[in-house]
Amino acid sequence: MTPADLYLHNAEQVVTCASGAPRRGQDMASVQEFEHGSVAVRDGRIVAVGPSHALEGKFKADRTIDCRGRSLCPGFVDAHTHTVFGGDRAAEFEMRIRGASYLEIMAEGGGIVNTVKHTRAVSEDELVTSAAGRLDEMLALGATTVEIKTGYGLNVDDELKMLRVIDALDRVHPCDIVPTFLGAHAVPPEFEGDAEAYTRSVIGEILPEVTDWYGSSRFADRGVPMFIDVFCEDHAFDLDQSRRVLEAGIASGLRAKMHVDQFNDSGGVAMALELGASSVDHLDVTDREGIEMIAGSDTAAVLLPAVNFNLGMAEFADGRAMMDAGAVVALATDLNPGSAPCPSMPAVMAIACRYQRFTPAEALNASTINAAFAIGQGDVTGSIEVGKRADILILKEGDYRHIPYFFGGNPVLTVIKNGQVLNP
Repeated sequence: MTPADLYLHNAEQVVTCASGAPRRGQDMASVQEFEHGSVAVRDGRIVAVGPSHALEGKFKADRTIDCRGRSLCPGFVDAHTHTVFGGDRAAEFEMRIRGASYLEIMAEGGGIVNTVKHTRAVSEDELVTSAAGRLDEMLALGATTVEIKTGYGLNVDDELKMLRVIDALDRVHPCDIVPTFLGAHAVPPEFEGDAEAYTRSVIGEILPEVTDWYGSSRFADRGVPMFIDVFCEDHAFDLDQSRRVLEAGIASGLRAKMHVDQFNDSGGVAMALELGASSVDHLDVTDREGIEMIAGSDTAAVLLPAVNFNLGMAEFADGRAMMDAGAVVALATDLNPGSAPCPSMPAVMAIACRYQRFTPAEALNASTINAAFAIGQGDVTGSIEVGKRADILILKEGDYRHIPYFFGGNPVLTVIKNGQVLNP
C-alpha cells in the first residue's frame, strides 16, 4: 500500500474542475466529477483522485475521513480583493441608501480616499490583525487562495506599508496570497484635482520602490507573480494615464490587470488586451464588441457581482453573453470597505447564478480553475488534480449545486489547505 497523509473517501461527488487551461464556452458547463469518489494526499499535494472503488485498498493514510453524504470540490480562488484596509465606510452605506451614487460620494472626497486616510493612520500591526480576521472568515467560507491589492496608501511609504502587511499575512495565514500593486487606485488628497501629476508620481516614484520590494520578496523567491492594476474610470484615471501606468509596470516585470468598464466604457478593454493583461475586472458596461474582443483573447474577464448587489444596481456585467462568446470568465468578491463589504465566494456564486445566469457548474469553474488562471496560479491550484496543492473543501451537502442554491449561510463543512485539515 502507498503511504499517504490524508485519504478522503466515499464522497457522493468529487468535483475536480480539472483542466490544463482556463475553461471557456461549453467546457464551462462541466465540472469533471466522480460519483462516489476519493482523494489521496501526501506532502500537501494530491497524489490520487478517482472513483472510490478504484482507489480502495491502495493507500495507507495517517488520517482517513469518510465523506459519505458529502461532496468535495476545489478550494475557491478569490481573484480580486482589497482585503487590507483601515476603518470602515458604514456612513457611506447610509448615504447610498438615501440616494447618493458611488461616483457622487467619490467626488465629495469619500469612497476610496476616505479609506486611504484611515489606512495611512493605522499601524502595520493593526492592519495585519484586521486583515487576518477577514482572511479567517474568507477561508472558513472556502477561499484558499486570495489576491490582495494595495491602493489605500497612494504614496511611497504607505504603499510599501501595505505590501509589508500583505507579506506578513502570507507568512502567518493559511491562505496563499498573490500581491497586486494598485497605486493608481484614486488621486490622493495631496494631489487633489491633478490626476496627471499623481500619475507621474506613481510611475516615477512609487513603482520603482515597489518593484525593488518585490524583487527581494518571498513572493519572487517562490515564483508567485506580482501584478499591477489601475482604476480606469471617471474621477480616477483616464485611458492615457492608465496605459502609461500599466506599460511602466510591465516594463518593470509586473503583470497587468485593469479595473475597467465599471461605470463608463472608456475604451480600456481594447487597451488592456493590447497590453496582454491577465485580466480585465468589473466589465459592467462592456458592450458586445468588447465582449467579442475578450472572447478572442486569453485575458480573463473577472466579474464582481457583489459590488452591483451592494450598490443596489439593477444591471450586472453580462456574464451569460461572455460565456456564450467563449471568454474566460472568473468570479471574485472584490472585498473592500466601500463597494463590496463581502467576504463570501459562495454568496458571489449565488448572485451570479441569479442575476448573471450562470449555472452552478459555470459559477464553480469561474470561482476555482478560471480564477486561478486569472492570477497566474492555474498550474498549482484551482482544481483537484494529481500534483496540485491539496486545497479541498468538504461540503455539507452531497451535491455541489447547493453552494449557490442555498444562500446566506456557509456550505463548507471542512477546509483542507495544503493537505492540512483546518477544521473538524
